[in-house]
Amino acid sequence: MITETEVVHFDWAINNLLRDKANFDVLEGFLSAVLGEEVEVIKILDNASNQPDALKNFNRADILIKDKKQRQILVEIQNHQEIGYMERILWGVSKLIVDTLPESPDYHNISKVISISILYFNFGLEDDYVYYGVNEFSGLHTQKNLVFRQLNPESKKLERRYSKEVFPEYYLISVERFKDVITSDLDEWIYLLKHSALRADFKSKNIDKAREKLALLKLSPEERKSYKNYIQTQLIEDEVLETARSEGLQEGLEQGVEQGQEKAKLEIARKLLDQGMDIEMIAAMTGLSVELINIACVGWKSEE
Repeated sequence: MITETEVVHFDWAINNLLRDKANFDVLEGFLSAVLGEEVEVIKILDNASNQPDALKNFNRADILIKDKKQRQILVEIQNHQEIGYMERILWGVSKLIVDTLPESPDYHNISKVISISILYFNFGLEDDYVYYGVNEFSGLHTQKNLVFRQLNPESKKLERRYSKEVFPEYYLISVERFKDVITSDLDEWIYLLKHSALRADFKSKNIDKAREKLALLKLSPEERKSYKNYIQTQLIEDEVLETARSEGLQEGLEQGVEQGQEKAKLEIARKLLDQGMDIEMIAAMTGLSVELINIACVGWKSEE
C-alpha cells in the first residue's frame, strides 16, 4: 500500500506559505509541471486582486509571479461557480498587460502573461481536466500558422516571432474532473490540489519540497491555528452558499450584487461568533467592518 502525506490546501498555502522566497521551489515545481518547461521564480508581484486575505475576493485565492523570463504568471484558485468567469479571466489578464505599460507605451516591452486557473467546480461541457488556449493566426487557405518577423530593438535585427511568444496563454485545470490516474508530472500536482495529499511514489520536480514544506504536521502552532480557522471558514462558506442557492440568493452573489455578498458574509460572521472567534479576526477574514459586525451580529445575538 502506498503511503500518503497530508498537506495543507493549496489556496491556504498560496496565502500563507508560498509568498516566502524560501518556498519558491514549491511554486517552481508546480509551474514547471503546468508549462512543461523549467521555471525559475524571481519574485511575487503585487496587484489589486493579489492580497493575502482569502476572503477578500470571497471565494478566490491568487498569486502573481514573475519568472526568470520576465513573464507574469497569475495562478488563481476558484472554489465556486461564477457567472462570467471567462470574461473575468480576460479582464484580469488585460489589466495586467495595461498596468505594466509605461506612460509612453513601448509596445515591444508589453509583458507576457500566463493565466493558470485552478477550478473546484465543473467548468464547461467536455471531459478533459486540463485545457489550454492561446491566440494563433493561421492562413484561411493554407491552414498554416503565421510566423512573423519583428525588429529586435537591442540587436537591430529582424527575428522570427510566434503568436505564443506575444499573446497571453491560458490554462484551465478542472480539479473535480481528475480521475486520480497518474500519467504525468502535472497529474501528481493535480492529485495534491484535489486531495491535499501526496503519495510517496510521486517523483516530479520539487514534489518532495511540497511534501516537506506543505505537510500539515510541519506547521507551527500559529500556522496550525490559522489553518484550522481557514478550514472552519471554508466549511461555513460552503454551507452559506448552499443555503443561498436554496433561498434564491446565489444568482445575486454570482452577479456580484453587493447586498447579496454582504448578507452571506454576515451569516459567516454570525457563525464564527457562535464558535467564539475574536470579532477583529472575523472582520479581517470577511472584509466586514467591526462596527457592522457589532450592529448586525452582536445585536442579533443579544436579541436571541
